[in-house]
Amino acid sequence: MTEHRTTAAARATTSREVVGAPCWATLLTHDLSAAESFYGAVFGWTFRPAPLGEEFRVALHEGKPVAGIGSLASALRVPVAWTPYFAVEDADETAARIRERCATVAVGPLRFPVGRGALAADRSGAVFGIWEGQLVSDWHSWRADAPLWLRLRSPDAFEAAIFYGQVLDWACGRPGCCDVGYENDEVVLSQEGTVLARLGPGAVESASDPVDLPRWEVHFTVDDPEATVRTAVRHGGAVVRREGTPDSPATTISDPEGGILTVTARVTPQ
Repeated sequence: MTEHRTTAAARATTSREVVGAPCWATLLTHDLSAAESFYGAVFGWTFRPAPLGEEFRVALHEGKPVAGIGSLASALRVPVAWTPYFAVEDADETAARIRERCATVAVGPLRFPVGRGALAADRSGAVFGIWEGQLVSDWHSWRADAPLWLRLRSPDAFEAAIFYGQVLDWACGRPGCCDVGYENDEVVLSQEGTVLARLGPGAVESASDPVDLPRWEVHFTVDDPEATVRTAVRHGGAVVRREGTPDSPATTISDPEGGILTVTARVTPQ
């Protein structure tokens, strides 16, 4: 969730400054070296140690932080998965709000050298994380580069928006907080006019296919989606589902350990 170094031009952002906003995404995997090899080949990422500990890496694209990878899936007894994190002011208070609303805090809050985090699931089972502390060196630059964006597939997008709004202080009116709007049957989360995430319908809690279960989709943006998908398949990944339109394709793939992600064109969702 963090970038260790700062410069005068890129001041470290804290979770207090962008409460409720998506602030990072992390892959929890069984084999850190294999994940680095796969994602390095598919996205051209390079990696360096993260201040969260020896089992974490920061993925970089052209020297800029994109996401994190950690080899803690076995230790935490969680499946290999990409998980989005949301900035919070107080991890303990947010965890209490989650439990009060009949959702689940599965792990944490745990303390790390630069902050505190927890893994949770909303009432329909979609997994997400919360983070209190230092973010990427400059969250605003990370967001402007739009290396990834999020979409929640939920049985009831409106109910989900109420849950997350109450838990994460969306639309609270405070400086830096997120705004909530509605467009084409989706709830749209934005900040200062920039779309951060979308919450839409379509998930089925009893679905046999993991892709159809309630979940947060992590969309990685690339210049050539089709070439990226072909590279993923050559390196042991698999195509799970193709969606979108010819002008804006979205392909969901799985990595060799089953981590699901979506590849889309490098445009900011509007």
